[in-house]
Amino acid sequence: MTRRLITSTLALALALLAGAGIAMAQEAPTTTWGAPDLQGVWDFRTITPLQRPEDLGDKAFLTAEEAAEREQAAVDRNIAAWERDARRTEAGGNVGGYNNFWMDNGTRVMNRTSLIIDPPNGRLPERTESADERQANSPGSFVVEFPESYTDLSTYDRCILGFNAGPPITPAAYNQNVQIFQTEEHLVLMTEMVHTVRVIPINGQPHLDDRVQQWSGDSRGRWEGDTLMVETKNFDPARGWRVTTEDMTLVERFRRVDDGSLEYEFTVNAPQTWESPWTANLLMVKNELPMFEYACHEGNYSMPQMLGGARALEAQGAGQ
Repeated sequence: MTRRLITSTLALALALLAGAGIAMAQEAPTTTWGAPDLQGVWDFRTITPLQRPEDLGDKAFLTAEEAAEREQAAVDRNIAAWERDARRTEAGGNVGGYNNFWMDNGTRVMNRTSLIIDPPNGRLPERTESADERQANSPGSFVVEFPESYTDLSTYDRCILGFNAGPPITPAAYNQNVQIFQTEEHLVLMTEMVHTVRVIPINGQPHLDDRVQQWSGDSRGRWEGDTLMVETKNFDPARGWRVTTEDMTLVERFRRVDDGSLEYEFTVNAPQTWESPWTANLLMVKNELPMFEYACHEGNYSMPQMLGGARALEAQGAGQ
């Protein structure tokens, strides 16, 4: 298949999907008990960055033409990657995310230049000095050259948590779906990445004692009009999301816009990490396909190999 045919086919598919989306858009559905229905599989892929590129200054929104150009550029990059000749990784090199086949960032662009809507500059607030120190000493395969123990590896390396699964949910790399289940008293979110599951009481149940920390924090929800507000605290600092601290609180907002879209907005308040709170907003789209199994075994079965470099250095030192 030629490049021109691939491009034309993808462009036609995007146009048909856009048209279908407009035709299918309808009033937001409700549950049998009268609450907004948030259920379904929701795709949160977007190539709109979390932070606004500095060279865009105060430009908060894209024109329709600019958005279309960026989406087409994403298609072109994928085609170029698919058609590129295979290259071997040099010994000692960083394989990163394997190759483009495994990436699934999509091509969808928001009409904004960043997901962050506050601060107005679309960028993360200034970080504290203590946050920079914690970041420098945080574990992780991209930080520690030769990890000596599993404690030198992050929760993402070890497949304990999904790096885009949240909370908060932030688009990145692949496995960018979340399935929502709902009852009158609970909301359940299951992310595709590592199949992290959050069971959120929405019945007025109080938070856990502050001394009880959890990887995904302790969440409680309540309805405010047609928006479900979810407050989460009691995060375990060891989870590592952007240098999580014990004092971090998160407020998420879920609002069903119409039959095919779900608005997701969150505000992070972590005084030990950022000098002020910040808020991001993104639109998830309905995925009619089921969410397939995802098994992250690299951090389980491959632990001996991940620690093999340190063991080799120890053996080399012992033999001298």
